[in-house]
Amino acid sequence: MRSLSSTTRLLVLLAAAAALGGLTAGPAIAQDMPVPLQCQASPSFTSPQSFSLDAGANATAPDRVSPGSTFTVTIATDALTVPRSVSGYTVKSISGLNLTMPIPANATVAGVTLSGGSGLGSTPSVAVKGKDIVLSVPGPIAGGGTFTLPQVNLQLTAGVAGTVINTQLGGNSYTNPGLTFSAAVPIWIFTLSVPTACYPSPDPVLSSTAVQ
Repeated sequence: MRSLSSTTRLLVLLAAAAALGGLTAGPAIAQDMPVPLQCQASPSFTSPQSFSLDAGANATAPDRVSPGSTFTVTIATDALTVPRSVSGYTVKSISGLNLTMPIPANATVAGVTLSGGSGLGSTPSVAVKGKDIVLSVPGPIAGGGTFTLPQVNLQLTAGVAGTVINTQLGGNSYTNPGLTFSAAVPIWIFTLSVPTACYPSPDPVLSSTAVQ
């Protein structure tokens, strides 16, 4: 049990680090900071395994914009290689990766597109779902494969003067996570699907844009 728990933990660390990206827009002020994540892997054969990890996030956003103006925020991630094996267990793949970003208060979404990305094993998509923007990668992304999540190009329209538009990552609990995926780990004659959920705690403000 201990080896499988270690496997799950490392898979979550790797996928979470890949999924957390940076926000960029110009003219801009860049910010680099760790994002503390609370994660829980839920194997079907044992109790959930909870743990904490830090994943760095880079955010760049306009210092200020005028009311009603539209500006672009891009969300990008670094490349990552999924391990072929961990603690003696083969990593077959990861799949069903979803990264959630809340629509900032005091702004509305004017448009969202994807660009780039590689090694994803499928066609990624992005959509506005309620109050969130969700980047989805069906996968599977094979063990040993290197992948880069596509860049999210988000157009926001600023609200009224005197407000601030903050960007943050999504999620506030294991039942309302900001990052989810499943790892396929063959054990004996079976392949176990290990769903994992993560959320930032505390959830730092990655960028702030004044509406003036």
